[in-house]
Amino acid sequence: MIGRLLPIALFLALGLLLAAGLKIADHKTEIPSPLIGKPMPDFTLPVLGQEDLMISSEDLLGKPFLLNVWASWCPTCRYEHPVITGLAESGALRVIGLNYRDEAEDAQQWLQRFGDPYEFSLADLSGRTGIDFGVYAAPESFLIDAEGIIVFKQIGAVTEEVIRQEILPRIRQ
Repeated sequence: MIGRLLPIALFLALGLLLAAGLKIADHKTEIPSPLIGKPMPDFTLPVLGQEDLMISSEDLLGKPFLLNVWASWCPTCRYEHPVITGLAESGALRVIGLNYRDEAEDAQQWLQRFGDPYEFSLADLSGRTGIDFGVYAAPESFLIDAEGIIVFKQIGAVTEEVIRQEILPRIRQ
């Protein structure tokens, strides 16, 4: 009898351990950024579609903004796009794109197809600026205050919940 119950008991115990591990892992999905509380990295990049127009990190100072890292090859960016569009249209915050490791033509076609919510998008073809920001993969977003300090980083899609619970309270401070 014990011989029959032992495998079942072991299976249930392993299942409980797995469930507990998944619950713990669910609370640890946020990867902290060493850049929080520090100035954004210095950069000068061309504006997507206007390669002769260069924008530097200093040009962005004066008002808080959300720097949204996106790419045409990124499926999650498509999912997040309506939320980013809603935030931009609300006028609550400037939204600037950082087109990450993308071909300019592909990026411009993507914006034409799905809409362009950005004040402008910076073209980071090499990915160097993204690396300086500590980008793992698109999409990622950085909330940057008027003085250029990174106050929040979102890894993955920005959702309505992230806007409501993380972004808007920080810009009201």
